[in-house]
Amino acid sequence: CIYLDLSILLYHQHASIFALFLTLFLLFMLCFLQSSDGDTIDCVPTHQQPAFDHPLLHGQRPMDPPEMPKGYSKDDESYEDSQLWSLTGESCPEGTVPIRRTTEQDMLRASSVRRFGRKIRRVRRDSTSNGHEHAVGYVSGRQYYGAKASINVWSPIVTSQYEFSLSQIWVIAGSFTHDLNTIEAGWQISPELYGDTYPRFFTYWTSDAYRTTGCYNLLCSGFVQTNPRIAIGAAISPRSSYKGGQFDIRLLIWKDPKHGHWWLQFGSGVLVGYWPAFLFTHLRQHGSMVQFGGEIVNTRPGGSHTSTQMGSGHFAGEGFGKASYFRNLQMVDWDNTLIPVSNLKILADHPNCYDIRGGTSRVWGNYFYYGGPGKNPRCP
Repeated sequence: CIYLDLSILLYHQHASIFALFLTLFLLFMLCFLQSSDGDTIDCVPTHQQPAFDHPLLHGQRPMDPPEMPKGYSKDDESYEDSQLWSLTGESCPEGTVPIRRTTEQDMLRASSVRRFGRKIRRVRRDSTSNGHEHAVGYVSGRQYYGAKASINVWSPIVTSQYEFSLSQIWVIAGSFTHDLNTIEAGWQISPELYGDTYPRFFTYWTSDAYRTTGCYNLLCSGFVQTNPRIAIGAAISPRSSYKGGQFDIRLLIWKDPKHGHWWLQFGSGVLVGYWPAFLFTHLRQHGSMVQFGGEIVNTRPGGSHTSTQMGSGHFAGEGFGKASYFRNLQMVDWDNTLIPVSNLKILADHPNCYDIRGGTSRVWGNYFYYGGPGKNPRCP
């Protein structure tokens, strides 16, 4: 990827018109990477990314790296997952960020242009309205300033273009009505959003219960990306296989005590970017709940439950190598310190379709297995 900053020529008093047009050509025509899964990754100058379309970010530059939580260590994981577009070792140049290109086909697959890149509004998290079903572990009743977990990555079957399957962390504040604030990150399979069935690294946010604010990834102004090596919305590789290799991604979300923004880290020490505090109402201070787990959309094709899978597509009771898992669950407290999750509660909306089982161990700390096949004799 070749990237030439136009400002170099603009500030050069002898720059010719030809040179200016040549730079623009190189900037917009050559600065992209082609992924083996068909994605085009554009290397966009950091200050020209979608976040800076927001009125409160006009003219600003990304923040300096935040203060890491106390107790954070790079040594507690042995494997860092990767993305298909960067498997050859390529990355965007310094001063740019990789952005998955949105195509005309992406827009045409959406149920409406207005809803493109947004979740369907739900009245309550534990409700089946709009067909959303969950198997989650959660904590509540305290003030939460972040969360961390390693999330097993799979390729579950999604049977309809308008369904999805995801596994993620939610940091939540407000009520589950009009003023819900959430920060979300994990992996998802969404044929409507991406046009394929690859598991992809994603982010989401809302400050009004998914009504008018927020979106996936960088499809609206909000999340500020700072890293040239991670593309939000890009496919993850490798993935776990049944009775085979198990691979996970490690995610850390936390509130920088200095500036108050919510930062996201992927893998071993890779800062992806941050959600500015001004995007939120309740989350300007702290979270009141954290959830970990899986979610699917059930459109009830033919009047019966969907066969869209959650996690690995196998129930929690099958255990390691067969069921999907979250491990090393931790929270960030008021003192910006990582601590083990305590009093974790588990909940499955429809345990005959997707279930969850928790546990603790010396190596995995707090963990749980979760998921399922969807439609089966006990889930008609």
